[in-house]
This record gives sequence, structure tokens and C-alpha cells, in this order.
Amino acid sequence: MERDLTWENYTDQQREDVFEFAEAYRQFISECKTERECVDGFLKRASSAGFTDLGEAIKNKKRLKAGDKVYAVNCGKAMAMYVIGRRPLEEGMRILGAHIDSPRLDLKQNPLYEDTGLAMLDTHYYGGVKKYQWVTLPLALHGVIIKKDGTKATVNVGEKPEDPVFGISDLLIHLAAEQLEKKANKVIDGENLDILIGSIPVQKQEDQEEVKDRVKVNILNILQREYGIEEEDFLSAEIEVVPAGAARDYGFDRSMIMGYGHDDRVCAYPSFEAVLQMEEPEYTSVCLLVDKEEIGSVGATGMQSRFFENMTAELLEAMGCYSELALRRALAASKVLSSDVSAAFDPNYPSVMEKHNAAYFGRGLVFNKYTGARGKSGSNDANAEYVGEIRRLMDENHVFFQTSELGKVDQGGGGTIAYILANYGMQVIDSGVAVLNMHAPWEIISKADLYEAYRGYRAFLELK
Repeated sequence: MERDLTWENYTDQQREDVFEFAEAYRQFISECKTERECVDGFLKRASSAGFTDLGEAIKNKKRLKAGDKVYAVNCGKAMAMYVIGRRPLEEGMRILGAHIDSPRLDLKQNPLYEDTGLAMLDTHYYGGVKKYQWVTLPLALHGVIIKKDGTKATVNVGEKPEDPVFGISDLLIHLAAEQLEKKANKVIDGENLDILIGSIPVQKQEDQEEVKDRVKVNILNILQREYGIEEEDFLSAEIEVVPAGAARDYGFDRSMIMGYGHDDRVCAYPSFEAVLQMEEPEYTSVCLLVDKEEIGSVGATGMQSRFFENMTAELLEAMGCYSELALRRALAASKVLSSDVSAAFDPNYPSVMEKHNAAYFGRGLVFNKYTGARGKSGSNDANAEYVGEIRRLMDENHVFFQTSELGKVDQGGGGTIAYILANYGMQVIDSGVAVLNMHAPWEIISKADLYEAYRGYRAFLELK
């Protein structure tokens, strides 16, 4: 069945609301291109809105109650926000779960070298990428370097107009006959995604012995002068290579946004905004933003860690009602929107989509009953009762929504954090925003779909 187009049903005021919300998001995604930057940005706004550190509440033995707003941070790269509801936590929470990592290139631990008078940085790609998409683009460096004394140097180079940018070269068309015969996944090898960062050698002094790798030495001198870091400091660094530049309005009508990292910040942002607006909800409202989804939700900051479970236990303790049974009940009784993106129908590539079960720009929030690959492998597959409840909720709140699958059955597939939360017995369904160019350096979304995601998430948090 065909869903209504949002733009045809909006009033003039609603259109203004869409563009206003989208502009705030465009600024956010332009400034926050890493997990750490997302957490830092969200924490500043959460603190201004009255959220306090759960760790401080525990330390000060503060008794938490309905209406209190707290947050917890995991290694600076994941976070959970709670607005405590009027009902006992044992009766469940309303959780919006998204991830804030995106496909990118990471610097290796020993990245800096010189070859034929050019200084280069060696990288290792992160997540599912088409490697050929990352060449000949202006790139920026974002991240942190932790020195041996524990001090932290923040790196953000390539975003300001006066900053230099970096890049990965490609073979000129005149000499590319052999390259063009390769399959797309072999056109650019992972080990060839090295970044060019300099070409001026350090000046040679008359009384100085011959210096090896003089361009590399010059780069190290610049790093020491501007950031106070040495080559060995790369050993304890996390520096991400991302597309340089701000997200931009897309299309003559400015109905879309082109930006890096829509997957999955286009869902994380409205999730955060929805929880930020909650005041004494009936059920405890949660915004859970995690790392490492693009590589399987592993590690201490991924959804498979015990972070969220542990923080919920701490919350129960701070409310004076912790027990192992209370924790299990609280988790099992919770309802979740696993907020992650879906593939938008692309008229340039219709053969991979099944038109009756595809997501389309401008038709609102997307629900995926199941994801996975081929025979639903790795999927959560929400039960029909929960899907019916969500349908009713969206209709009652006049939220534009659609349902979708991730392409044709045997075409490929993908997954989210939904199945991990479902392991607790929670009711979970995937929901999010349709994206074109997913996992490319520059992705595209519809402003209307972004806004409907926010409205849908707000309605969900108020679910009785």
C-alpha cells in the first residue's frame, strides 16, 4: 500500500517547523563527526537542560525520584540518558537506542612514513565501505591523542576555511587500463588508502649530518609545534579520517541534507531531542547512544557490553529499589525503538529494491519489522502485537510513517542493535530515517523524514 507524501499534507507552519528542526540538525552533523564529538555535544546540551551525572548522584548518595534527569557516559564514546517516570522502573522503560559511530578511516598506531619525498599516514578502514569512494576527496582529521603523562590533545584539522585538508590520490585515467578491469572491491586496496599530508623537507643545516626522511621530520616538527605531540604519541591515539566540510542543503527546493554520518546520527539526534523534551513521563524515558555498531556492536562501548544493564542497576539503587529481580523485570518489561537508518529507494538502482516493501523519501519515519540477511539471519523480527501497537500510536499522533525491508530478499542485508536489546526480552522494532548513498562519505536524507522521526519518537516516549 502506498503511504502519503508528507510535503503534500503539511501546513505552512509545519513546513517551517521541518526546516527549523533540520537546520539545527545540519549544524550538529557538521560539527560532530566522531563518537566523542557527539557525546561531548550532547552532554553540553543535556547539562544545560537539567540532566546531572548519575555517577555524581551515586557518589553523593542522592536519592533519585520521578522527574529527575540523569546521564551516564561510557569511555567518552557512548552514553545513556534517563528521565525517571512516575511508574516503578520494574514496569519497564521506553527506550530510544541509536548508534553514533559511522564508517570511516582510522589512522594505524604507527601511521607516519615518507615515500619518495611525500609524507603519508597509513589507515585502516572502519565499517562497511566502498573503498573507491574515499579517494580524491578533501578529508579532515578528528580525534584525540593521549600522551604518556595522561594529558589529552584534541585533533580537529580540515574543517575551518583556513585549515589545510588531506586526501588519498587515485590513478590517472591515462594509466588506469589495468585498474579499470578489476572488480569494484579491488579497484582500491585497503592498504592503498594512505593519506598525503606533506611534501616540504626540513631545512638542512650546513654542519648537520644527512637527515633521513626529511619531509617526515618536517611534519613531526609541525606536530610538535602546533600540538605538542611526538611520533610515539600516535601509539595511544584515536584519530579518525572523515570527509572535510559542512553538511549542505541538497536540491533546488532544499528539501534534503547531504552530510557525512547520517548513519546513524540522523536517528541519534531526534532520539536525543525527544528525550530532552520529556518532563515527568509516565514510564522512564531513555536515550541510549552506543558505539561500534558498524563493526558488530562489540567492545566496551558497543551495545553488547554490559554498560546499559549496569547503569540501569545503578539507577535502581539510587532510587532505593535495586534487586537483581527488579533489574531483570525492568529490562524485560521495556519497549524499544531501535533507531537506525533504512535504505531509501533509488531510481538509479531500482533492480535491488522490491518497490512494495521499500522506503521512500518524504513518506516519513521508517519501520523495519525485521532486518538481517536473506533468510532473516541476524534479525530481531518484531512480533505482530508490538507492530500493531506502534501503528496505532503513530496514527493517533498523526505521525507519517512507512514500512520497509532492506532491499530484495537475496540481494544482501544488514543489522542493527535491535536483536541485542531483544535478548533481555524487550519488545523491539527498528525505526529510523531513509538514506541514499548509505555508508558513502556523503549521504543524503529528507528533511521531512527527519522531522517525522522526531515526532514519532516523542509519541513513543509518551506511550502508555
